[in-house]
Amino acid sequence: MNIAELYKLYRESYLVDTDTRSIRKGAIFFALKGENFNGNKFALEALEKGASYVVIDEKEYKQNDSMILVDNVLTTLQNLANYHRNQLNIPIVALTGSNGKTTTKELISCVLKQKYTVVATKGNLNNHIGVPLTLLSMTPETEIGVVEMGANHHKEIACLAEIANPDYGYITNFGKAHLEGFGSAEGVIQAKSELYDFIREHNKIAFVNPDDNIQIDKTSNMSRILFNKSINYVTASPYVSLEFNGLIINSNLIGTYNYANICAAITIGCFFKVSKEKIKQAIEEYIPSNNRSQIINKKGIKIVLDAYNANPTSMKYALESFNELEADNKIVILGDMFELGDKSMEEHQEIGDLTEKLNFDRVFFVGENFSKITSKKQKFRKFEDFKSYLMTNTIENGTILIKGSRGMALERIVELF
Repeated sequence: MNIAELYKLYRESYLVDTDTRSIRKGAIFFALKGENFNGNKFALEALEKGASYVVIDEKEYKQNDSMILVDNVLTTLQNLANYHRNQLNIPIVALTGSNGKTTTKELISCVLKQKYTVVATKGNLNNHIGVPLTLLSMTPETEIGVVEMGANHHKEIACLAEIANPDYGYITNFGKAHLEGFGSAEGVIQAKSELYDFIREHNKIAFVNPDDNIQIDKTSNMSRILFNKSINYVTASPYVSLEFNGLIINSNLIGTYNYANICAAITIGCFFKVSKEKIKQAIEEYIPSNNRSQIINKKGIKIVLDAYNANPTSMKYALESFNELEADNKIVILGDMFELGDKSMEEHQEIGDLTEKLNFDRVFFVGENFSKITSKKQKFRKFEDFKSYLMTNTIENGTILIKGSRGMALERIVELF
């Protein structure tokens, strides 16, 4: 069966599933495989639960005509997504970057939804599977698509751009993320710029932060739109406020690093002719979740929970922003940063050195990597198991920043305060 024929079956429901635990009636089930699972084994179960067809790539599991045998299920999913995208005839905004991708994607989506029917990447499903699923969740009613793209190796963004065929691209920043896969900070720039390469080669348009010299240089020979000049930073104490075309916008986002994320959403909203009043409403109504820059008030303690993920750049931004915050008894709890390869100890030590220069009352380092750094100040303490410490030592007041990589799951310690 070729892609055009499979597409006709897909159009019967516009539903695609990859998990038998959440099969929707009439969906096409794609039997994906991974290191620890084989979706082919669940093909029959998917049909029994209501799938109209299943796509498999192992002949031994084919039992009836509702099972479509292909050479590779993942490649078929990606090809179908690309075929569908090219039938939609709608603008698609793609974004990537080292930090702030998901927050920026949510802000852009919220702004555009004030005027259009928008489908955006759910959560951070931004990889070689998530991007196709996002595209296939778009229907004829969709007016704009917003697609987040993540990567930890070279050529991944290039592949995702070929699948999504975006009309517009935005890169949040170039930071020290996934150094293990990219090799160096320069490797990060090269890999993320694969989105710019696609935009340039296909005569599309990039949205660009004019305060980022690397971004300006990388987009010098292509069509680009710089951030709206009518946006002015006001404050971030702790929430970011800004002035836009005579309106004050008070966001629910903390940290000066979120200023650029908001600017991107405003700029893209203006480009798509969303009114300034609707832009203000969208940004002010957006509340971060999922451990991203959340503020939690608990028993007299204010907790800045930013434990969704971390890399050296985002850690630096968070610490510097927290340092500027006007508050008494500022306490920092930092967890290990992952995927840094042979740069790991160097980067953890640099973060340790930075905390010594900043104005914090206490600093707790958590994890195997942070436990190995050197620090001169007695108010700095290192733990591999910080939870045990909190169970016997009470922190009764103050403002606390919690930041670490996803694998550290530092949000679990919030319940101990």
